[in-house]
Amino acid sequence: MSSKANEFSYLCELVKTSTAIALDAQREYLMEARLSGIAQKEGFKSVSELISRVRSGNSAQLQWKVVEAMTTNETSFFRDVKPFEALRHVVIPALMQARKNERRITIWCAACSSGQEPYSIAMLLREYFPELLNWKVSIIATDIATEVMDKCRKGRYTQLEVNRGLPATFLVKYFKKEGVEWQIDANIVKMVDVRRMNLSVAWPLLPPIDLVML
Repeated sequence: MSSKANEFSYLCELVKTSTAIALDAQREYLMEARLSGIAQKEGFKSVSELISRVRSGNSAQLQWKVVEAMTTNETSFFRDVKPFEALRHVVIPALMQARKNERRITIWCAACSSGQEPYSIAMLLREYFPELLNWKVSIIATDIATEVMDKCRKGRYTQLEVNRGLPATFLVKYFKKEGVEWQIDANIVKMVDVRRMNLSVAWPLLPPIDLVML
């Protein structure tokens, strides 16, 4: 096994042990692409030197930075369309009927990435179910990656990101252009409770959940 293959094999095992995410063994090229920035920022001469330091076990913080960098955070607004059609026409009406006495709905986006999924849900609820304004609606958004969670909390997106799946009417109604980016409305941001959570270890206490998106 080459040194690069050995390093990638180590990373695969590290990520799987830390997060239960299985990296594609055919994507060794991702190692250099995703870790070169960290290596440079942390003062290492190469990705190999960075991995060697991580393998020494002397820095849990550095190890987690590497794990985060190797995980994929692919997402978009109203991703795949059909799940959100099902929410609008079937799932949310059924939940409202089931919870009409409590007037409470809790939704958990268990791998929220940079927030497009929970904000898509929030906009869908605000747009099509105005009666829920008088309910207690909670959207809990969790992820393991610090950087994407920070982005989720801010609710701020690039032109490319809002172009991916977001209806133009929703962009006009729920976003404001600020410089070269788009800021989602503060009332939508308030609907989303962002928390750090690793699904592969013991979970913190959660309220009763009506719907899980993953």
